[in-house]
Amino acid sequence: MLIPSIDLMGGKVVQLIQGEKKALEFENFSEWVAKFSGFPLVQLIDLDAAMGRAPNSELIRFFVNQLSCQVGGGIRTIEAAQAALDLGAKRVILGSTLIQNGAINVAFAQTLAKEFGPDKLVFAIDARGGKIAIRGWKEVTAITPLEVVRGLDRYCGAFLYTHIDSEGLMKGLPLEPVRELRAASSKQLIAAGGITTHEEIGTLHKMGVDAVVGMALYLGRLQLPDTIPVSK
Repeated sequence: MLIPSIDLMGGKVVQLIQGEKKALEFENFSEWVAKFSGFPLVQLIDLDAAMGRAPNSELIRFFVNQLSCQVGGGIRTIEAAQAALDLGAKRVILGSTLIQNGAINVAFAQTLAKEFGPDKLVFAIDARGGKIAIRGWKEVTAITPLEVVRGLDRYCGAFLYTHIDSEGLMKGLPLEPVRELRAASSKQLIAAGGITTHEEIGTLHKMGVDAVVGMALYLGRLQLPDTIPVSK
């Protein structure tokens, strides 16, 4: 399944390179809603909230009212997760808060699963140099993606793996770390980070992995197909 990505910053839709350099920005929100309306799922990330700045709450509300979205960015508490679901998010993405004091925060994952049920939760595995990066990808930990999957598998409905090293570069996503994670969990696995072609999406689909695409869609490098392979 192809999952379009909408990243928000400063009241605009943006695309960043490796989570740092802004490459694109748009304010034609309704146009992107129209383009993405046929997809069963869209990924909506509030980059400002992820970096501890004022959230783009009204834009979140705008998009979740018109698209089926999984929402992330700065969701670090039960209350924030509930607020996103109340706005209309189909499920919420959590990342940084699952790592505390250099360790996997299993207790919080358990609390989230008890409060919302695993199916409402997507746990983000953002990796730079093979290690988990948190706090808007600014802080790199000693924890590996595989350790997160093994530690938290029972508490979520899906894992979102982002290969930060290739994010926004449109040079393709390395498949080996994705294969490793796919072998470690039966949960939905979503991959992101430089995916550019339908061939890549097809390869991931055969592996049982869904693909988040941003930059290639916004630049027109990857055209939206009339029919899209979906996960079973």
